[in-house]
Parts: sequence; structure tokens; C-alpha cells
Amino acid sequence: MTTITVIRGDGIGPEIMDATLHVLDAMQLGLSYEFADAGMVALEKHGELLPAATMDSIRKNRIALKSPLTTPVGGGFSSINVELRKRFDLYANVRPAKCFPNTKSRFTSGVDLITVRENTEGAYIGEGQEVSADGETAVLTQKVTRKGSERIVRYAFELARKTGRKKVTIVHKANILKSTSGLFLKTAREVAAHYPDIECNELIVDNTCMQLVMKPEQFDIICTTNLFGDIISDLCAGLVGGLGLAPGANIGADAAIFEAVHGSAPDIAGKGVANPCALLLGAAQMLDHLGKPDQATRLRDAIVATLEAKDSLTPDLGGEGNTLSFAKAIASRL
Repeated sequence: MTTITVIRGDGIGPEIMDATLHVLDAMQLGLSYEFADAGMVALEKHGELLPAATMDSIRKNRIALKSPLTTPVGGGFSSINVELRKRFDLYANVRPAKCFPNTKSRFTSGVDLITVRENTEGAYIGEGQEVSADGETAVLTQKVTRKGSERIVRYAFELARKTGRKKVTIVHKANILKSTSGLFLKTAREVAAHYPDIECNELIVDNTCMQLVMKPEQFDIICTTNLFGDIISDLCAGLVGGLGLAPGANIGADAAIFEAVHGSAPDIAGKGVANPCALLLGAAQMLDHLGKPDQATRLRDAIVATLEAKDSLTPDLGGEGNTLSFAKAIASRL
């Protein structure tokens, strides 16, 4: 029996989590759930966004499945998700993007790539933010380390080997950002030399964005720094139908958190119309991580079959189903 920490989240989070757990239960995987609070629900119940009990649960179980959280505007964390990544050193953000049938996608075939994003340093972390007293100048510190660069690039190449992928594209801006992006690129080249069986190429980030829009099938695994990865992974989601089909994994040496990357969508919360696919696909990533790749494939195949059959799809996918009926249709194919 494997116990995972389950964070039901805010907004539509509880609805898509209930749907996801319904499907996982139908698979009879021997999973047990330890429920924990975070976000606005935790603030209301416990007076803090990330209670100690939640952190202890993740630390103990080492695996968490998480619905979207709302970070309140104003003081406190800039982002609960960023705070979780910092506290557990979840250095690898892994975002697959793949074409699915019967979606409002720019591409109906050919896109099957993974963005591997460094998750703990760089401009995105927001270190050293400062605004001058007159409000005229803002400053931000951007720090990139050899250690951070080495381990994320190594993760990308190991993922390529593990999944049978053939190419890793290193994305950078070393032509201009010669210190930070330059160190990342130099380190990436050193790591790539240890993987002669995997093709490695380099692209400047602006050219990468253009190439993704024009010819996304040329990409297999993209490895890049934090801010570039944040932008590129959402661009890739847009190629295949949007964030409703975008899962994400945040992986470290001692813990891993799997999630839907879209927001908590408070405008549709409680209406039962939210698409659970992103969290279900996040659960498939979790099964891969747990050493159950056959079960992960089984889950993804059931999602694809349900989309192909247009069976109880949610309104965003052009159907007349609801969150739970969609989940039940997927479960019926398992």
C-alpha cells in the first residue's frame, strides 16, 4: 500500500480532485490517501496558507497530488507553489505537451514533447527585488548556479534515456545574458558530453518560441532555465489545446508534487463543469514516478479513448457532460 498526500485545493480544485480519485480508485492501484490543506482553505481553517501538518505529510509520504491553490493578493508568499518548490527543493519542473483528439488544438498530430524547467533559481524566483525610494527604478537579482544547471540538464538527459526519447534541446539566451545564461549553456554542454547516445542541440529562446509555433514536431525534450521554462511550457500547452490538458510534475531528491498547472478558476467553482484532464494527466505522471509506467499508459489511453468517443466531455471540450460524468466515462474504460 502506497500512501500519497492529497491536497484538494481551492476553487474548482475539490471537484477535479474528486473526479481524479474516482478514476484512480477504479484502477485498483493500492493507493491510500492522506488529505492535507493548503491555500485559502488552509488559511480559513488553520490561519496559515501552508500548515505544518501539510508540510509534515508531504515530507513523510514523499508524494503529493495537488489541485490548484489560490495565493491571496497582498502580503505573504508571492506564490504557494513557488514556496513548496523552495521548501522541498523540487528542482525539476516537468511539463509534457501532446496532441489529444477532439480538442480545440492548433495541431491535431505531431506534437509530443516535454519541457524540463529548472525550478529553484534564476529570475523567476524574484530574489533581490527592490524599488528605489522615488519609485522610478526597480532592480531584480538573477542567480544561476553550476549545481542547479548541472542537475536539471542531467535530469533531462536521464529522462530521455528512460522514456526512449532521442533529442534534448538546450534553450538559452547566452548571446546576451553571457553570465547567467552563459553559465547554464556551458554547464549543459559539459553534461551533454556524457550522453553520446542522445542528440543535443542548442537554441536561443526567442528562436525556440518561433520554431515551436511553426514546426513543433522537431522538439522532443526541451531543457531550460526557470523563467524561460515557465513561458515555453505554457506556449506548448497552447499548441495542444490549452491548460485544461496540461499536467505538471515538480520533482526533487526527497519529494515530488504532481498537479494540474491551470488556476483555481473561482468563476466556475461549484458548477461541476471543470475539465479534470490536467489533474488526471498529472496523476499519470505520478504513476510513472512510482514505477508504474504500464498503469500510467493505461490511464492515458483511457483518457484518449474517452476523448475520441466524445463521451460525457465537459463543455470546454464541446460536450454536455460534467466533471464527474467525464471521470466516470474514463473509469468505465479502465
